[in-house]
This record gives sequence, structure tokens and C-alpha cells, in this order.
Amino acid sequence: MLTTKVDTFKNYIGGKWVTSSSQKTFKSINPSNKNDVVGVFQASTEEDVRVAIETAAKAFPEWSKTSPSKRAAILSKAADILESRLEQIASELTREEGKPIGASRGEVSRSAQTLRYYAISGQNMTGNTFVNDDPNMNVATEREPLGVVSVITPWNFPLSIPARKIAPALITGNTVVFKPSSDTPLIAYRLVEALHEAGIPNGVINFVTGSSRDVGSLLVTHPAIRAVTFTGSTGAGEDIHRQSSLTTRTQMELGGKNPLIIMEDADLELAASITVNGGFSLTGQACTGTSRVIVMKEVKERYIAALIEKTRALKIGDGFEEGVTIGPLANEKQLRNVLKYIQIGKEEGATLVYGGEQLTEDKYKDGYYVVPAIFTNVKNEMQIAQEEIFGPVIAVIEATDYEEAIKLANDVEYGLSASIVTNNMKYAHQFTKDIQAGTVKVNRTTTGNLVNAPFGGIKKSSTSTYRESGTEGLDFFTQTKTVYIGY
Repeated sequence: MLTTKVDTFKNYIGGKWVTSSSQKTFKSINPSNKNDVVGVFQASTEEDVRVAIETAAKAFPEWSKTSPSKRAAILSKAADILESRLEQIASELTREEGKPIGASRGEVSRSAQTLRYYAISGQNMTGNTFVNDDPNMNVATEREPLGVVSVITPWNFPLSIPARKIAPALITGNTVVFKPSSDTPLIAYRLVEALHEAGIPNGVINFVTGSSRDVGSLLVTHPAIRAVTFTGSTGAGEDIHRQSSLTTRTQMELGGKNPLIIMEDADLELAASITVNGGFSLTGQACTGTSRVIVMKEVKERYIAALIEKTRALKIGDGFEEGVTIGPLANEKQLRNVLKYIQIGKEEGATLVYGGEQLTEDKYKDGYYVVPAIFTNVKNEMQIAQEEIFGPVIAVIEATDYEEAIKLANDVEYGLSASIVTNNMKYAHQFTKDIQAGTVKVNRTTTGNLVNAPFGGIKKSSTSTYRESGTEGLDFFTQTKTVYIGY
């Protein structure tokens, strides 16, 4: 029997690739085929993290004084490296995370775009000057880097989310300690590898892999950590917030239970397409994914028929397979969680009108596959309408008018993304004012955001402090100093 060689990947500390002090490793598994080991990675310890943080702290003074143009040149070169390896990295992303290859290619391209965007935007940061009554004094503000930043990222966008955190941190003069999800460490490794080959100075970025249980606390509580940027579950974000000190800045993008409102005047074919793309693409594993559809009673039956038809046309399978639009869930834990909520929905009295079953036969037997689920007759107080599932499950809720729809949409603890499908400009305009969400869309999916536009949520979807992406994404990584100069 032939065996495929599995590579072992190391941590990156002080410009060197090093093994963990634990001498232990863990495996990254292909969710389409759990018998396929993507790579072996370091099971880091708190000692590894401590060394990484101290190394970043030592590198900070020099890096903070490095000219913005030199920092920008490194980010731009790293972007070139990512693009030159697009097919390789996209294939590794599909193999490690499970998303269709087209989506993986798009993520690699977007990540390179993000590096270039901040390479340019970071050179345009300015302070302000202030009028004052003293003719012999100048008063102005300067923006300075914070110091060592912890970057903790999830598995669903294992390249683009780290890129939009690390790029603004580096261009503003901070040093970084980066811990990716243990489900997708290889793709995170490729980003660090690109920065290394682009010539980033030793210690400016450091990379450790392993369990959050083993290393997560020190990444938040070490006295040298000046900021923590995290994307993940609301529970984990709340824990980080509690652990952080008074002087540690936090930025957290957390859960969502994102509504899509379908008005009586909506184009129902468009509405069904928007629902499928927002709720089932990436196998529903996006924090901005559509998980609740609030539809007007008079068009509900026609909308559901269109939704089922479009969902039935989706092709489920390995992301490398031609025409596949839905890959596996990312890991066994995700699969169990989705199946649990499907069962809860049935027990709560919602009607499962399509899908919801695990696929276990033939080509699906070694992967984490589930058929997208559509529930109708859902009440807003049900768990499937209130709790984040993070999988391909949509709850359809009936409303009688716009006012009821808005009330239902806002009646959750999250406020990340929301959308409405309508041809009525009054509804469209009013929706942008009434909805409680950080990202608001009209006739578009709840998913997706621009590299150059701010992104973030309200309520329990975010810390409601600093936004990611766009020029506002630079603000989190800088502090303001007001300077008075008399002469």
C-alpha cells in the first residue's frame, strides 16, 4: 500500500522556524476526507508563546521607527508572493478547510489585495493641527503604534481574516504574535511564509500553532500585549474581554444571527437566490451568513417554493469536484453541532421542509457533509431563530407587515449583518435606519464586505469599539499623542 508523505510545519519566532518546547504535534485533517492528513503542526506551550511575545517586544522599537515606505514594500512583496502561488495556496485551502476551489482562489486574491491596500493606505495616515491663541505655538496630533499585538483568527476564512488584521498592524509599526485556528494552520503558515520571504525583519511577526486551551490565555494576559484582535465565537470573545487588562486594547468580531427580510413587492427569484448565496455558500460557515428569513405572509408560499428549488439545484461534494457549490463542514464538531440544531428545530415544532440529513454514502462517507436545511413555521423565540448555528440551516419566519418584520429582525442578541429584498425605496431607506446591525444591505446577500469599507457589528456581534477593514481598520492599531511646541 502506498503512503503519502506528510510534511511537518514549525512555529516562526524571531525570524526562525522552530519546534515547540513540548516536542508534541497535532494533525490538520481534510474535512472532505478525514483519512487525509494535510500536515503536522506544533502543539505549542505557554513557554513558546512567552518567547514569541518577548521576541516581538524586542523587535518593536526598531520596527516602529522603520519608514512607512519600507514597511509598505514588504507588504506589497508578500502580496506578489501570494499571487504567484495562487493555485498552490488555493488548493491547500480547499483541502484544509473544504470550501470550493473557486472560493479558495477568490480568498487568496482578496488577501493579496488586502496587503496592497494597507501598504498604500498606511502611508496616508495623518494627524490634525489645531488653531490656538498663541502665535508662537504649534499644536498637532501624531498617531503612534501600540506595541505587541496578538492576532487570533478562525478557520472559516483562514487567509483573508488574518490578512486584514496583520496588514494594518504591521504598516502602522506594531509587531505581531499570530495564532491561527488549529483546523487551518497550513494556510496561516503560508501567509507568514510570504512575509518572511518578503524580508520582514526578525521578530516583527511571530507564529505559534496549538490549542487555545494551552496558549490562549497568555496571548491575552501577558503584560507586553498592548492589543488583542480576535475573530470567533461570542463566548470566546467575552472570555478574552474579561481576561484583558485595563491597558490592553481589544477588537473582536464575534457571532451573528443575520436576518433577510423579504417584502411583498420583492422579486422572489432574486430573493431566493440571495437567500441561497447568503445562507448556504461556504456551507453556512460565515459570521455574516443568512440564518433567518423574515418573509411577508402573502408571498411566503411562493418564496419557499423558489427557495427549495434553488437549494435542490446545489451540488454538494469535495471542493475540487467540478460544479460543487457546497463543500463539507470544517470538522466533526461543526457537523455534530449542525445536526444537533436540526434536531432541536424539529423538537421545537418547526417544519423541516427540505434537507437536514447527514450524507454518509459512497463519496461522502469519509467527510463531514450535510444537506442544507430549510425550516418553516419558525417562531422567533425558538433556539434555531435565536442562537448562532454556523452551518447551512435557514429558519423562515412569517411577518404580516414591515413593522413586524423589523421587530422580529431586531429581537436577537446579535447585530452583525442584515438585508432586505424590496423594490420599494421607502422600505429600503427606512430599513437602513431601523435595523440594528453594523452592516446593512438592500437587495444583496448578508455576506461579503469590501476591503476598503469598514466592517463590524453591534450588540453581541462585536465589542463596538474599532471596526476592521478600510482606513478605519488602521485606527485600532494606533494611539494619539497631542504635541504642543512653543518657539
